[in-house]
Amino acid sequence: MWVLLGIAVIVAGFVLRFNPLLVVAASALVTGLAAGLDPLEVLAAFGKAFNDARYVSVAFIVLPVIGLLERHGLQERARTAIAALKGATVGRLLIGYLFLRQATSALGLTSIAGAAQTVRPLVAPMAEAAAEKQGAPPGEDKVPALAAATDNVGLFFGEDIFVAIGSILLMVGVLQGFGIEAEPLQLALWAIPTAICAFAIHAVRLWLFDRRLAKMAPPAKGDGA
Repeated sequence: MWVLLGIAVIVAGFVLRFNPLLVVAASALVTGLAAGLDPLEVLAAFGKAFNDARYVSVAFIVLPVIGLLERHGLQERARTAIAALKGATVGRLLIGYLFLRQATSALGLTSIAGAAQTVRPLVAPMAEAAAEKQGAPPGEDKVPALAAATDNVGLFFGEDIFVAIGSILLMVGVLQGFGIEAEPLQLALWAIPTAICAFAIHAVRLWLFDRRLAKMAPPAKGDGA
């Protein structure tokens, strides 16, 4: 029954309004010690639990950080940085991001960028600032949509080059079910031409969007009436 002391610690901690994280950690420590575990075993249990739920933990850590950065002017800083760059356009910016997203996804680093991590707080505001420099009206809704589409194209066609991604392993399993032997490396290599074509097609779309914005730009001072 001594292991139930952990519940008493939680109740007392919440009643006294202590930090919830410290209360839960103290409760787990008391429960482990009452169950006959030594402090190192309790610490190992903490580490295993964190490792098993690391993806959930990262989400809870990253999202509040992004929210705080936005509250303190992350988007405004991103827009200012792009506005100060000469020659920055929506197409050039997004083509560079497309290359980065596709290259990192091909290495299996699919979570270092994304709609929540980079597109909304950074890429979309930077693209909007570049579009306004090119003459687009403020609030052009096609620009954030292009930024999100660029992230999706880079991720979707880049991750298949990584041999340990779920889609490659799924295809290997399906082919084996039909009696076709295929190695993950073979499928990953065949994904490279598709990724190159996807990059080229989307880059052309971005270049054409730049040309449309150039036609919307007002004439420079000194031009004929």
